[in-house]
Amino acid sequence: MNKFFKIAATAVVAMTASANALAADHNLTISSWTGPGHGINAIMWPNLIKMIEEATDGKVTAEVKLGLAPPPAQMDLVMDGAADMTIIFHGYQPGRFVGTKLIELPGYEGNAEAASVAYWRVHEAHLASLNEHRGVKLMGLTTHGPGQIHSNKEVSTLADLNGLKTRIGGGVAGDVGAELGLIGIQVPAPKVYETLDSDAADAVAMPYEGRKGFKLTEVAENVFEMPGGFYRGSFAFLMSQETFDSLPADIQKALNEKVFGEPASRMLGAAWDEIDEIGRAATLEAEGNSITIASDADQAAYGEIAKRVTDKILAELEAAGIDAQAAYEMVKAEMAAQ
Repeated sequence: MNKFFKIAATAVVAMTASANALAADHNLTISSWTGPGHGINAIMWPNLIKMIEEATDGKVTAEVKLGLAPPPAQMDLVMDGAADMTIIFHGYQPGRFVGTKLIELPGYEGNAEAASVAYWRVHEAHLASLNEHRGVKLMGLTTHGPGQIHSNKEVSTLADLNGLKTRIGGGVAGDVGAELGLIGIQVPAPKVYETLDSDAADAVAMPYEGRKGFKLTEVAENVFEMPGGFYRGSFAFLMSQETFDSLPADIQKALNEKVFGEPASRMLGAAWDEIDEIGRAATLEAEGNSITIASDADQAAYGEIAKRVTDKILAELEAAGIDAQAAYEMVKAEMAAQ
């Protein structure tokens, strides 16, 4: 019976999407690289499409297509006109982004929604001058929840991480991994399951959402949780600038005022929080899975590591021409105000 309802629900969603596409003046193509059941495709894109449809009175809609390009190629895919919208993880393109590392620093207090709103505001105040998303229309900025270490080996202390073969996505997570003595393995998130399942890696650095979204409960039964997280991850939702410029002026205005920027960023952050909760609940329910909270001593030791990583990244931002300390303090203040 449950299977029947799932099939029926899927059919209703498909019919609704088709009906919306037929009714809209502009049906845009979204390129997405996570699996169909991941929160990005199950929650974030549907919510963003709904916001776009409501803001434009149904004149603009969009449909998600999977597998158009690997994760690192998504921004170029949109710039080349092969898709109208996409999501990128900044850490997949080392050297291309610097300012985006600010939100990835360890030690921020607050959930993904608060961090994503703060991220957009600090981008407008400090980071936009870097013009790191040139060539595309920036729809929203977001960060996932606190990143943790998920392993197929028992990890009960910070010292146990030393020498662990660990999939690290990039960005600040790479700096953190080096400080922890992790042996970094770089594969895109959709390849995490098979990498762990084949024992090519012992662990992965991810937020709790990966427990469900990438089925880590099956291949990484242990979670070593650092309160506040070891790091965060920076994402951008992008639209082709050519696509945006082709839309009528009234639609552009509606999207800019009602969807793009802080509204989209807030929604995306809240979605990360939702799927983090789902992932943590799945861990508690899964047979053989366990969560180990870092001890007070390990939390204090990691605080020293976090400070070194933060100083390093702020120096990179300063070298890029950003008032790094002011930007950093603004993130913390904005998160505290949420």
